[in-house]
Order: sequence, then structure tokens, then C-alpha cells
Amino acid sequence: MLNNDGKPKKIVIVGGGTAGWMAANLLASRWKNTEICLVESEQIGIIGVGEGSTPHLKLFFDAIGVTDSQWMPHCNATYKNGITFDKWSNIKGFESYFHPFAAQTDDMLTVPIFFKNIQAKMQGYDVNAHPDSYFLETYLSKNNLGPLPAESFPFGIAYGYHFDSALLGKFLAKHAQSLGVKKIVSTVSDVLVHNDGNLNAVKLSDQTLLEADFFLDCSGFNSLLMQKTLKVNYQSFKDNLFNDSAVVMPSEISSILPVETKATALTNGWAWQIPLQNRFGNGYVYSSDYINADQAETELRDHLGLLDSDVEARHLKMKVGRVEKHWHKNCLAVGLSQGFIEPLEATAIALSFNTVSQFMLHYQEGEGTNKFESAFNQDINSRFDGIRDYVVCHYKANQRLDTDYWRDNAKNSNISETLGRILYLWTNSQNFADDMIKYKLMGSYQPKSWACMLAGYGVFPQTSTSQTIDYTAHHQEMAGLGDFIRRCGLNFNAHNSLLTP
Repeated sequence: MLNNDGKPKKIVIVGGGTAGWMAANLLASRWKNTEICLVESEQIGIIGVGEGSTPHLKLFFDAIGVTDSQWMPHCNATYKNGITFDKWSNIKGFESYFHPFAAQTDDMLTVPIFFKNIQAKMQGYDVNAHPDSYFLETYLSKNNLGPLPAESFPFGIAYGYHFDSALLGKFLAKHAQSLGVKKIVSTVSDVLVHNDGNLNAVKLSDQTLLEADFFLDCSGFNSLLMQKTLKVNYQSFKDNLFNDSAVVMPSEISSILPVETKATALTNGWAWQIPLQNRFGNGYVYSSDYINADQAETELRDHLGLLDSDVEARHLKMKVGRVEKHWHKNCLAVGLSQGFIEPLEATAIALSFNTVSQFMLHYQEGEGTNKFESAFNQDINSRFDGIRDYVVCHYKANQRLDTDYWRDNAKNSNISETLGRILYLWTNSQNFADDMIKYKLMGSYQPKSWACMLAGYGVFPQTSTSQTIDYTAHHQEMAGLGDFIRRCGLNFNAHNSLLTP
């Protein structure tokens, strides 16, 4: 049944965690006349594979009216300017690069020069085409400055966060309940279905029946409602992305907090380092086809200098892929129940936020019907596939080639047609950014993000010539830009001026 405003009278969310409580907050803040109930089991813990975000987490908190100072201190959260990718390339001068979030100053001042130098580099000219010279947040991170100006700064700067995922779930649960969401601590033992295939109710372990007009599946990799009950097909990304496992453990935080996530390539995968206020979160994402769990843990401990430490490590399995339908009948899958792309680009929260936000728009436009279900599913699938392509490109473009894992990733031919066309344009186009738009290859990532990755790994033709080009004007422009950025840097807060409760 629907309310007079065309929204469901009652929604039941199966599963809590970050995805479930994010969904509950969005629904409760926008659909105020809808009764929302969330069932969370104490027996099921939070996966916690990643503790970083893109700027979408800021959009989420803005949408529910929560400020940084209200949630960050309760979740040991810190600011994130972007990600450093270290040791993914052995090409001299390109062993490491930083991928920043967007700043308006980049598009106005530096990105055009970056693209111009990329094109010159492709033609064999000896110019600086490394991305670290062209982005404001790269400068901020190198100087340990956060993304918030201390004084008036008339340009937009996007930023993400690092956070304790367990504490974030607790904060979101408390906030959602303050908006009227009812929390039930129990386990779902059965799911009842109408004759027309729609969900009718979930039965709890104490035999209580929870009926609803609409259901959200936030049950994690178990996907109790969408996959197990409604039998929606699942598309694995195993042929595209080899990694299926992770080992995670904390380490002591440094005296100076970094303003970035660090992704360091190891022998058979990569290790993350995420700075929280009280600790580093660390993990090694790897493929079990190339290394076993004990070997992975030993390598991570060695990487962290904790070989003799008694700090406990946790081992996780990852199911990489997505469902073919994220909205089916009267059910929406959110979070791990709808799919997962390994945490290299920290996109899980962004996908959950987009899924719930776009569903609410499509549901309202369809006046409470499934009229726009197909269009919605196509949109969310394209978001998943676009992120998958970008993550796959990290492995396809890697320049290590020192182990079978990295060699096999580089020669993997199981890539999408879209990714193949982007890689073709990179080496053959006279204007990479314009051609991405022209051939409708704009998806989850903008041309400058693709250029940042490919240039960052040193993916340029290996020529025997070392032509010079008169870039005197460019050098002068860059010198002026350096002065500009340094002046901007003085107006930004030091990152370790942390928010307190």
C-alpha cells in the first residue's frame, strides 16, 4: 500500500552495517510519512574491508543534514585528499603517483597544461607529464594540509574521509533512530512471498512476522532477499578482477597524520594504509590463486614491520561482481547484497548512496510503481561497470611485471569494449579528453582521472628520441601557478588540527 504522497507506507530493511543504516537515514530524512523498520542481527559482524570514501560520503551527510563536526569525532575520522599509488610501476620517475579529488583550480589553471604535456610526451618530447605537478590537492597532501580553507577561498574542493566503519555504523544507527527508524535486533529465519512474486514478509527467529510494502536487502554477501529469495542473477567479475581475499590488521598511528590513503603494490596484490585518529587501518588485497592466506599475512606483516608482533590479523573473502537487477519487484538491494568491487578506489559507499538516492527519485517519478525499474537498473549497472573498468585499468596498465600475478594482470584480455576503446584513445588520440566525450566514453570517471592513472604509471610510447620543445611560456605559467598554490596552501588548515567531540 502507498501513502497519499505515493510513497510506501512501510519499509523493512534487512541488515544494518554502513549500507543498511545509510539507507535508513536517507529514507527517513526524505520520506517522513513512511514507517521504516530495520532488522539487524548481533550474530553478523561488519565486514570492514575498507575504511575510506570518495566525496560521496560528504554528499550523503549533506543530504541528511549532518556536519563534519557532528560525526567525525565519533568515528575517529580524518580527511582524505586522495590516494597515493606506490610501486605499481617500475618505470623511472613513475614509481609513484597521487590521484587527487577534484578542485576547481585544477580545471581552470593546471589540467589544460597537463593534457598538453601528455600529448607532447606521446610525440616523444621531453616534458613533465607526471600528474603530481598539476593538482591542488596533491600539493596539499605533500604539505600535510587538509582540504578545508582556514580563510575565504572562492573555489570548490572535493574531499573524502577515512573512518572506523564499525563506529560509523553505530553513529548512523543512532541518528536514524532519532529520525524515527525502528531497530529490531533479531535474525531473519524465513522470507514469505506473494503469489505474484513480490515479497510479503520476513519471519524473525522468534516467529514474529514483519510485513511491509517495500523491502531493502542489506544482508551483505548473503543477499538473502534479492539473490536467495527472488533469484536475481549475479554477474561475477572474477575474469576481470583477480583479487578475492584480504587480510587486515591495525598498526600504531604516526605522530603526523597523512591526508591520503596509500595503496602499495606487493607481490600478489596491494596493501592499503588508512590513517584514523587513533590507528592506521591496514590490509592486503590479493588473489588466492597466486598466494595463500598464511603467505599473505606474512607479507603484510613484513610490509608493516610487524613480523614479530602479536597484533591479530583477520582474514576475509570477497565476492567481486554485481547483481543484474538492483531493484526487482518490491525489493532494493543495497551494499554488498547488490555487489562489490574491490576497495582500491573506495567506491562502496558511493555506490550505496547512488543506489538509494536514484531509487527514491525513480520510485517517486513512477508514482509508486515499477515503471522506471528497468531504467534504474541500467543506470546502476553502468555505474558498477564503469568503476570496474577503472579498477581493472590499474592492473592492466601496471608496469611491474616482476611476478606471475602482475604479468597475468597486464596481459589479461578479459576487459570490456569500453575500456579497450579508452586505452586505444590514450595512445592514438590527438585530444584524449575531447575524444572521450565525443565517443561517449564518459562514465564513472572523467578524462582527467584516466589521464592521471595512465600518465602516473608512465604509460607512454618508449621512443629512442629525446626531442626538446620550447616550453618557456609553459614554464613561466607553471612558476606562476606554483606561487599561486603556495599562497593557497597558507590558507588551508593543517590536517592534524582535528575535530573533537
